Amino acid sequence: MPDTMRIRSSQDASLPRGVTDPLLWRAAYDVAAAHQPDDSGRCESLLCDGRPAPCDALTAAHRAMHLAGDRDADLDEPATWGTEQRRRAA
Repeated sequence: MPDTMRIRSSQDASLPRGVTDPLLWRAAYDVAAAHQPDDSGRCESLLCDGRPAPCDALTAAHRAMHLAGDRDADLDEPATWGTEQRRRAA
């Protein structure tokens, strides 16, 4: 099998407690990871062409993560899912 599978940062991320839509949360997580600000406060993504952070894509990604259900997560007690739970949820 050719080595054409891409690894996304969301594949290694643990789903927060309260996520009801893992697919949306993982897609938004990947967008947010790609649109992080650099040291000068500008978006690193080539799509944003150095616009000031937070860019529209990062703002939309954070909103989508909240809509996926993580806004109700208990922040004092982070819950991580085991590999099998993440596999079933994804």
